[in-house]
Formats: sequence, structure tokens, C-alpha cells
Amino acid sequence: MGFEQLPGGSELVPAERASLGPLLPEPSPAVYSSGGETVSLGDYWRILRKRKWVVVTTLLIVMICTALITMRMTPIYQATARINITRPANDLIGKDSAAVTDDDYTVSIETQVRILQSDSLALSVVKKLGLDKPTGATTPTGSAPAAVPQLDPQREAALISDFQSRLKVVPVPNTRVLSVTYSSADPRQAADAVNTLVNNYIEQNIKTHFESTMQAAEWLSKQLADLQIRVETSQAKLVEYEKEHQIIGGDEKRNIITDKLEDVSKELNAAEADRIQKEALYQFAASGAAEKASIGHSEILHNLRSQEADLKQQIAQASIQYGPSYPKLVELKARLQEVQQNIQTESQKMVVSLQNDYLAAGRREKLLRTELEKQKAEANQLNQSAIEYSLLKREADSNRQLYEDLLRKLKEAGLSAGLNSSNVRVVDSARVPIAPSYPNIPRNMQLGFLLGLCGGMALAFVLEALDNTVSLPEHVEAYAGLPSLGMIPMSSTLKGSAAGRTLLKLKPAPEAKTSAIELVAHCRPNSELAEAYRALRTSILLSSPGSPPKILLVTSALPQEGKTTTSINCAIVLAQQGRRVLLVDADLRRPTIHRSFGLRPRAGLSDVLAGREQQELVTLASPHLPNLFILPAGAQPPHPAELLSSPVMKKLIEQWRGQYDHVVIDSPPALTVTDAVLLSVDVDRVIVVVRSGQTSKAAMRRARDLLLQVNAKVMGVVINAVDLTAPDHYYYYYSGSKYYGSYYHE
Repeated sequence: MGFEQLPGGSELVPAERASLGPLLPEPSPAVYSSGGETVSLGDYWRILRKRKWVVVTTLLIVMICTALITMRMTPIYQATARINITRPANDLIGKDSAAVTDDDYTVSIETQVRILQSDSLALSVVKKLGLDKPTGATTPTGSAPAAVPQLDPQREAALISDFQSRLKVVPVPNTRVLSVTYSSADPRQAADAVNTLVNNYIEQNIKTHFESTMQAAEWLSKQLADLQIRVETSQAKLVEYEKEHQIIGGDEKRNIITDKLEDVSKELNAAEADRIQKEALYQFAASGAAEKASIGHSEILHNLRSQEADLKQQIAQASIQYGPSYPKLVELKARLQEVQQNIQTESQKMVVSLQNDYLAAGRREKLLRTELEKQKAEANQLNQSAIEYSLLKREADSNRQLYEDLLRKLKEAGLSAGLNSSNVRVVDSARVPIAPSYPNIPRNMQLGFLLGLCGGMALAFVLEALDNTVSLPEHVEAYAGLPSLGMIPMSSTLKGSAAGRTLLKLKPAPEAKTSAIELVAHCRPNSELAEAYRALRTSILLSSPGSPPKILLVTSALPQEGKTTTSINCAIVLAQQGRRVLLVDADLRRPTIHRSFGLRPRAGLSDVLAGREQQELVTLASPHLPNLFILPAGAQPPHPAELLSSPVMKKLIEQWRGQYDHVVIDSPPALTVTDAVLLSVDVDRVIVVVRSGQTSKAAMRRARDLLLQVNAKVMGVVINAVDLTAPDHYYYYYSGSKYYGSYYHE
């Protein structure tokens, strides 16, 4: 037989598991496998509710830090100007700007953006505004600028880079407008920088336009001088040729003959095209495709084909319905043959018609070709002497037209240069900003809120993931493989309770509050705590088949987990059923049970084990619960572990079995000393108490391992100090005690 693995790494042999009986359930893969757990949105919401103060604190810290950082930021002001760049007018060489494509215009706009961001413009603005001077040095307004020494190249590059980093030029979509923005800590400087940049840009644009216009005008003047000589020379040659060849009115005759020649040529081309088309149709029809060749020409053939298709459809339907010997089917077939015969006859007629059209078109083409040759001969004869005349005339006209165009351009250039025109217009000048654009306080606070909220939620999930404490019954079953016997709610103060004051009359005042809490099962029997201990009593009594366990050992993993309070109240609720119950304080190192009952230090268990006292003499009866007997710890011995593991202790336990119905033994923490482990082998069942949110899962597993190694019969785990109002215990609280809250808190 193999070993069975428990969470935490410890192994139990089959014999040990069998000895535990039904108290230690078989591990379930759904419990121990993290992959089998299903995480829902409700689990996330529970974690956030549980860690709400972490989220709130993180949010407040981030919001405060964001506010402080925002307040310490230097305000930055932005001034914006808008300029409109229109399409330039027609240039001097006759290129129309309206013909510029959208792609060319986009490139042009991008070019203007780069010009506005150029180093030369940036440097001119820096010098004009005195940004290159030390802080506090200003240039008097209206006075002539003094001679400024040449800037160091590195200093100049730094000033240009700083200016350009503050400058932003953006085209406004679907417009010809550019938005120019400058950022500065000084609002006046921001507006001045933008306006100065725009003005310098416009001046540079006008200057560039003027210089290019003047250069074009100078070039045109030189070209006009040469053209004037060429016009005079070509005109003189034309007049001399007219006198020499006596050409008078020859242009009109030449035009008439030429027009007639052109008309005949056009008619010949049309006749040739018509002949080719008709020849093609004829050849196509002659090859057996007369029907296709007649498309659009023979309405009769088209109708016959429609009749043929209709008859074929009728024949097919009649054949299916009536069979081949049906009289109407015979009639339809006869009609079909007649239509097909007509189609063949009509097709033959169409072929003949197409042949006649083709022959007629060929004859017309020959006549027109003969006429064309005749007109060519006449035109050659009449224009033999006018060829050179035409050349001379065209040259003279061309030179004259070019001269007139250049003369007009020269006048336009002079006018354009005089007007200092520009295609840049200021739409909106930059104004001094009133409020800073940076930092944006509302936006920063919104971002801080989102960051703080997300950070707080993330921190909550991290803390939840790092939380290694026991808080739920599922943790006990999953990490220790032990059943959960019950949950004890976190105790509330009993100060002012009449029952508590009545019970604690004999106790010292400083201890009244603590003792009242430890005796809550008797002090406030209708309280939520008392009901939790009664539920624990039910688990104890029903834990074993046959008869309930008599000797119960209560221990914990670490100190301050509530084992003594649990021991006392378990004994009280057992005694409230009329059973004889003995409460033994076996914590010989730090005894507290006598203080809880208002008893002064006296002889007890240690004295009995040492042989100095008799057990009957040191056992006290509770004055308030007649069935409850208390055996204090007694004097603190030098070696408690040896006393508790002695044969005398074993004999006492056997003696208690016969004297009492139940014995509840309060022992020290199992991980701190070995007393509880030594006692666990002689008792019927062991109850381990863990404190919710304080006891680590590792400590719980280690305490379980120590007890199981000595074959102790561990009954289960009690989760103490559970905050039922916490999100982790929402189900347990709201599914039960919420509806009886008024009853519990009476």
C-alpha cells in the first residue's frame, strides 16, 4: 500500500489515516487543485471590499501626490495664430496654379510648414525678441538695435533648438489654414513669438516673390530684344517673297482647295471603313453564320427564331404530357419544320443582301479614291509656289505672337513687383493667453484618480495573493486536510452588560472585561458568541459514532489564538446540558483559567502531578454552574513537559474518565512547546484553535503534522475571532445571523 499525500508535504500511512476514522476526509482534487477552483466576479468584488481601505488609501495618496506635483509645475502658456496660404496667381511663364493637383498642393503646404519651422526664421525671431540675451536684459522699444556680437555656434544651435521645441505648426484639416502655436512660461512672450514669426514669414515670402519676379522680368527684357529683331526679319522676308512670286489672294484659293481635299479625304476614310465593315459581315454570313451576322438588321429572322424557340418548348411539354403520337404534337412538329424552312430562306436572302451592300460600298470607295487623287494633283499644282510663302507667314506670325506674349508678361511682372503681393494672409493673430494650458489640472486629477484607483485595486489583489493566513473553513480543509468544527465570531465588548457585571462581582476590575469575554457562553447566553460555542458543542458531540469523546485536548499552533477562551466556553456549554464537566488548565507555563474565573493562585494540576496535593482537594466546583468543575494549573513547575508526560498524568486521565462526562484540557501552543503533543496521545480527541487572519497556513499545517506524527486523534479545527461582517465571511453571516441579529444582541 502506498502513502497518501496531504497538503503541506506531510504523508500519512494508511494505518494512521484509518486511526483517525471519519475525522480526516479523503483529499478532494477539487479542493487541493488550484486549477479546479473557479474564480468569479464575486470573488474579485469580495477582495476589493475586504481591502477597501487599501484601495481608498492608495487612491488618496496618489490624488494628493498628483495635486502636489501639479501645483509645483511651472505654468505653460500657449499662444496660437492662424494663417491662410492661398494658391499663387499665374506665374510669368503661363503656368496656371488652378491646374495644380491635390498632391502637389499637399506637398506645397508641407513645404510651408517646414519653412515656418526653419532655422533661419527661428533665429530671426530669437534675435528680434532678444531671447539670446541673458534674463533681465531687454531691448528698448522703438530704439535702434545695438550691434550684437556674433553668437557662439553652440549657443546659437541651442537657442534655435529650444525655440523649435516650443513651436508647433499644424495644418488645419480640409483647409488651407496653418495653425502656429508657441509655448512659454511668459504669456506675453508666447504671443510675441508667434506674431513675430508670422510677420517674418510673410516678409520673407514677399521678399522671395519680389526677387523672383524681378529676375523673371530681367530675363524677359533680354528675350524681347532678340524677339523684336526676329519679328522684323521674318516680316521683311515675307513681303519680299510676295513681291517676287506675285502672290496676291493665294491664301483664299489655297484654303478652298485644301478644304475640298480634306472633305474628300474624310469621305474616303468613311467609305473605306464602311466597306470593311460590310465585307466582314458578308464573309461572316457566307461562312454559315448568317443569323448572327443579321443581328440588328433582320427583324423577320429574329421573329422566326423566337417562334422556333417557342415551338420547341411546346413540343417538349407536349411530349412529356401526351406522348409522341399526340395529334397536336404532330401539328407542332410540322409548324416547327415550316418555321425552320423560313429561317433558312431568310438567311439566304440576308447573305445576298449583305453581298450587295458590300459590292456597293466597294464601288463608292473606288470613286472617292479617284476624286482624292484628282484633288491632290490640283492642290499640288496650285500650292507649289505657296509652300514657302506659308512657311514664311507662319514664322512671322509666330514671332509676332511670342513677342506680344512676352511683352504682356513683362508688364505683369513690373506690376506684381510694384504691388509686393503675397499669397499668405493672417486669419487670426496670436493673443496673450489668459490661462495656462499646462498643467491641465482637471485632466491631471482625472488621471491621478484613475491611476490611484487602478493602483489601489492592484495592490489589494497583491496583498490578497500574499495573504497566507487562515480565515475561511475552506482554507482549513484545503491546506490542512482537517474538518472545520466551527467559527467563533470576533468578540465585542461586554462593557455595560448587566449579566457581565453580575457574574464578575468577585473579580478585580481590570480583569472584568477580559473575563466577561472568556465566559461569554454563561455571561450572555443569547449572544452571537454563545451560539457559536453551542454550535461547536454540537460538532463535538456528533463527531464520533456511538458515543461522544470524553477527554478533549484544546491547543493551538501559536500563542494568542484563543485556545483558553475556547476551552472555557466549550466546558461551559457542555455543562449547560447537565453533564459533569471538568475544565483542566494544563498550560503549566502561562496559566490563565483561574484568572478568568476570578480565582486567586492556589494549588492545582502541577501539585497533583508532583505528589504534593490530592486531585479531589484542588478541584473546585464553579459557584455559577453546578456541573462545571475547575482544576487550576497550580504552581509553575521547572519542567512542565516531564510532569505532563508522566504516568501520574496518564493515571489521572483514566480516573477522570470514570468521574466526569467530559474533560476539557487547555494546553500550551503545539509549535511553541511539546506539552500539547505529549498530552495528545492520551486523550480521545484534539481540537486545534486558529485565529482568523492571524494564524498562517504553514503554522496550521506544521501543528497538524506534529500531532499526526504521534498518532493523535485530531477532531478538527476551530476558527476563532472571525469577523463575520468582513467580505470573506459574507455568506456565513448574511445567510444566518443577519436574520436573527436582534435576537443575538438582546
